[in-house]
Amino acid sequence: MKTHRIVFQVNSEDPATMKHAISNSLNAIKSYGEKNEPVAIEIVAFGPGVHMFRTDTSPVKDLLQFLHANNPDVTFSVCGNTKMIMERTEGRPLSLIDGVQVVPFGIVRLAELQEAGWSYIRP
Repeated sequence: MKTHRIVFQVNSEDPATMKHAISNSLNAIKSYGEKNEPVAIEIVAFGPGVHMFRTDTSPVKDLLQFLHANNPDVTFSVCGNTKMIMERTEGRPLSLIDGVQVVPFGIVRLAELQEAGWSYIRP
């Protein structure tokens, strides 16, 4: 059986956008789960969207912890380039929530997943 693969882009620090990415992920997991069809989900944050995964500025930290605890196969990716710029600007390392992977460039990660056949969603 083919795995449904969905990537969500978050490049805004708007909490509503972040919440949509999480609720859309949960809806997809529920819908495909009811059909016994596998699904892989990745949320890629870059630019201001990196705030989504920061322990100190995330407006959705509790929702992400719930999502990750109940769906450990959902992948969270942060743009390493944005992270480095923020660290340089703020003069300190960023602390990310548990389970976040750092990719070199968020936009390249999105392109790679789309080229590999993933469905691209921008909430």
